[in-house]
Amino acid sequence: MRALRHPTNRAMFLGGFSGFALLYVVQPLLPLLSREFALTAAQGSLSLSISTAAMAVSLVASSALSDRFGRKPLMVGALAVAALMTVLCALAGSFGQLLLARALLGVALGGMPAVAMAYLGEEIDADGLGLAMGLYISGSACGGMVGRMLGSVLSDFYSWRAALVVLGLAGLLAALEFWRSLPVSRRFRAGAGRWRDLPHAMRRHCSDAGLPWLFALAFLLMGCMVSAYNYIGYRLLAAPFSLRQSLVGGISLLYLLGIYSSVWAGKMADRHGRRGVLWLVVAAMLAGLALTLSRALPLVLLGMALYTFAFFAAHSMTSSWVGRRARGAPALASALYLFFYYLGASVIGWATGVLWAHAGWGGVVALLGSCLLGALAIALHLRRLTPIAPMLSQIKAEAG
Repeated sequence: MRALRHPTNRAMFLGGFSGFALLYVVQPLLPLLSREFALTAAQGSLSLSISTAAMAVSLVASSALSDRFGRKPLMVGALAVAALMTVLCALAGSFGQLLLARALLGVALGGMPAVAMAYLGEEIDADGLGLAMGLYISGSACGGMVGRMLGSVLSDFYSWRAALVVLGLAGLLAALEFWRSLPVSRRFRAGAGRWRDLPHAMRRHCSDAGLPWLFALAFLLMGCMVSAYNYIGYRLLAAPFSLRQSLVGGISLLYLLGIYSSVWAGKMADRHGRRGVLWLVVAAMLAGLALTLSRALPLVLLGMALYTFAFFAAHSMTSSWVGRRARGAPALASALYLFFYYLGASVIGWATGVLWAHAGWGGVVALLGSCLLGALAIALHLRRLTPIAPMLSQIKAEAG
C-alpha cells in the first residue's frame, strides 16, 4: 500500500498489528492450555482474561504517564515488553507462571491504544488524520486475526510453545521497526498537572446522560464477542464437529467482515443516525448467536459471521458516539470506554467458562443472550437521548 510508505502510517499499522497479535494469540490455544495444565475451560480462559483485565486497568494510567514522559517511548516499551512476555509464556513451567507473564503483557499493552490515538492527534495534520487512524485500527484488527490463525496453525503442526516463541520473536522485530519508523514527537508538551485533573474529568464524563450507558455497552458487547470466540473452539474441536486445531483457528477469518461492517455502520449512522441503527445491529448479534445452537456446521459458521459483522458495526457506532458526546478531555473519555471494553472481555469471558463447564454451549448462549438483551435495552434507551450541540471551542480545537 502506498499509504504505508509514510513512516508514521507504517509504524502505526505495525504497532497495532503486533500488539493485538500478541494479545489474542492465546485465544484459539485455550483448549490446548486446558489440556496441558489440567484446567477447566473457565480456568484456561484466564490466560486471555487476565491480559485484558490488566490492559483495562493500565489504560488510563498509561495515558496519563504519556502526558508526562512522552508518547513514543511508552509505545515502544509497550511493544517490546509484550513481545518478551510472550516468549516467557512459552517457557512457563506452570500455569501460574504463564498467568503472571500474560498479566504483565496486558499491563504493557495498555500503553498502546489511547497513547497511539493521542500521538496521531498531535502529530498528524487534519487532512491525513483519518487515514492514519484508520491504518492503526486496521492493523489492530488484522493483527488479532493473524495472531489467532498463526498461533493455531503452528500449534497444530508443532506445539503451542513453539507458536508463542515465533510470535514473541516477531513481536520484538516489530517493536524495533516501530522504534525505527515512528518520528519523534514534534508537538508534544509534557504536562505534570494532568494527574490532578483526572478526578474532575472522570466525574464530568460519568455525570453525562449518555456516556455511562455507552461505557456499559462497551462492557457487554466486547464481553460477548470475546466469550463466543473463547469457547467456540472447545465446541468445534469436540463431537459432532471434531475439527482440527488449524481449522478452528481459521474461524478468525470472519474478522475480515469487521473491516467492511465498520465502514458500513458509519455510512448507516450518517444516513439514519446512531439511535436508529444501533439497536438493529445489537438485535442482529442476538440472531447470529441463536444460529450457533445448530448442530449443522454451515449454520454455526453463518451465525458466527453475522455475530461478528454486527459486533464490529456496533463497536464502530458506540466508540465514535463517545467522541461526539465527550465535553472536554476526549482522550480520557476514550480511555474510559476502552477500560470497560476490556474489562467486559475479562469478566464475562471468565463467567462464560463456568457456564460452559456446567451447561455446555447452551449455557454459553444463555449467558451471552442475556447480556445482549441488556445491551439491546440500553440501545433502545439511547434512542431517547437528547443530542448535544458541539461547543464552539471544541469545534475550533478539532478543526485545528
